[in-house]
Amino acid sequence: MSWIHAAKRTTTLPSSTCAKCSARRLSDKARVPHEPLSTTSTSLAPSSKAVETVRLISSSSSVARLRKQALDRDVLVSVLEASATKRDAKGYLQKYTLNKNKGLSKKESNVPIEPEPSSGSAARGNVAVVLLREPQLLSDEVLDGVAHTFVQLRSLGLVSTIIVDCGTQCDRNIFDEQSMRLCQAIDSYSKPGAKVLDEMFFNSSESHSLTVDDRGLLVRALDQDLITIIPSLASPDSISATQPADAPSAIVALITYITGMQKSPVRTARNIEVPPTSIASVERIIVLDSIGATPMLGNSGVRHRFINLEQEFDGLIDQLKGKGGGMASTNHASNLSLAKQALSILPASASALITSPYAAANTHLQSAATAQKETESSWEFEDMVTTRKKQNPLLYNLLTDKPLFSSSLPFQRVANGQQHTSPSNSSAATLVKVGLALSIYPDPRKAPWTPSKPGSTPQRLTDSCVDLPRLIHLIQDSFDRKLDVDDYLNRVKDNLAGIIIAGEYEGGAILTWEKPDHLTHEEAYKQGRYVPYLDKFAVLKCRQGSGGVADIVFNAMVRDCFPYGVCWRSRKNNPVNKWYFERSIGTSKLSESNWAMFWTTPGLEMDGQKLKDYEAVCRSVQPSWADNKHVVD
Repeated sequence: MSWIHAAKRTTTLPSSTCAKCSARRLSDKARVPHEPLSTTSTSLAPSSKAVETVRLISSSSSVARLRKQALDRDVLVSVLEASATKRDAKGYLQKYTLNKNKGLSKKESNVPIEPEPSSGSAARGNVAVVLLREPQLLSDEVLDGVAHTFVQLRSLGLVSTIIVDCGTQCDRNIFDEQSMRLCQAIDSYSKPGAKVLDEMFFNSSESHSLTVDDRGLLVRALDQDLITIIPSLASPDSISATQPADAPSAIVALITYITGMQKSPVRTARNIEVPPTSIASVERIIVLDSIGATPMLGNSGVRHRFINLEQEFDGLIDQLKGKGGGMASTNHASNLSLAKQALSILPASASALITSPYAAANTHLQSAATAQKETESSWEFEDMVTTRKKQNPLLYNLLTDKPLFSSSLPFQRVANGQQHTSPSNSSAATLVKVGLALSIYPDPRKAPWTPSKPGSTPQRLTDSCVDLPRLIHLIQDSFDRKLDVDDYLNRVKDNLAGIIIAGEYEGGAILTWEKPDHLTHEEAYKQGRYVPYLDKFAVLKCRQGSGGVADIVFNAMVRDCFPYGVCWRSRKNNPVNKWYFERSIGTSKLSESNWAMFWTTPGLEMDGQKLKDYEAVCRSVQPSWADNKHVVD
């Protein structure tokens, strides 16, 4: 591996060297992070030369040891800063640390290694397939930070395979130079380093798509725990020169190859064709693009934190490709489409993360003045002004399988760096998952939810569109209490506003229109005093804290169903209250009761009559539990 000093990584290698070599092929002198010996050193006596050589080797080992200690310390800090819950920590440990301490299973050898059968993919652990766009535009500081993050990810159990995309307008020399530049940056941290694999992609004349033919090189690199760097170059055959290829197509082709789903046979190092087999488990797709995370159109500077493809993809693509979007929106649409296509190949547990190289590098350190300026221009809290380095979205996502900030948090509760800043000064990242289908009855896209006119027949939980047994199971499993079904159905039969169901009844919400007890239905309707009320919010125990189920349901409630506000109540000692508090605009502890009231209605505290109606409803709604425990409430 190359131990070239960081300050000298701007040195450009000849293009012919870049095309055919990796950091492993550099001279031995480049392994020592010091200036080469001067010409006067040739006059030293043999014994003096030996002493000088020992001194240099010893110094080199010390530098390597210090770098390794610093890296381990950074990884530990990243783990602690993630503030992962016990559930998060358990999920991470089970998935990523199985092979963490196995070390190199094979020593480097000149003997070609044949691809192993599919059982070897588990032994090689987990892989992230990364798309790095336009690295030639990044400073040495940013690229060094990105390289550091890749090394940290590997220390945490996720090895990166990186596609370098310099743009189809660049020649192959630029691809080679930037691939080597990234390789040297990674090699400067710790062993094992990185390796450049070129001439990996071929344009298939039959399918008109890219295929991978790596002669067993990728398998060997993964077995040695190396981070691999692959220029986005392809050729029609083994003789023709490579040309820039479409990077998203290269990502899809690489994933197809790694997972053993490539249709065409692959060649081994001995030029023997064998059927494709899975060589590793792909758990993450990472897109590092200078345009940053996916924007939330209509909210200037705000980025999506989580995208549920099953629910949101079509609408988002239409928005990004709409009129007036410009080139940036087109590129955002391309990144999102790539995430969807890649995830369609992978298991449901896989995810994609779209962010900028600047966020991945995590190099931006705010000054108090800058933080104060951003606070004044956005909806943030004073105590969020910080002079700390921002959390790294890649490391946080690996440790928690969540976005850096929950997607259901109101914009004003999101810390600096997530909105109203340029991509180069932002830690914003968009987590993309296949997610869950979302069903809302009635559909708010057809007509907004409004209270039913007195005398009309509203929809009910017994309608054919609702699977009542599964809904009851969801409620009872989530609350760990038995529901008095008949009593509950009777209570909501005339005031049901609607129902939200996530996936196969994995999460849901039942919403009602409530009125103060002293008003009749006619009076509440005419005076507009019906209160939008969240009656039941439930997530199966097995899905609590994972998969973003609660966020998906909550977002549907506040964005689609009750965009002008909703209220709900919770027992004062409910451990979920912290989650409710973070997502509400206001809260109040109701005196002489065991209830706390929450709401998302803007300006409620300024409307005395509406606030009294909200409180009256939260005090008067009667529970419908079969165990009769409502007495304690």
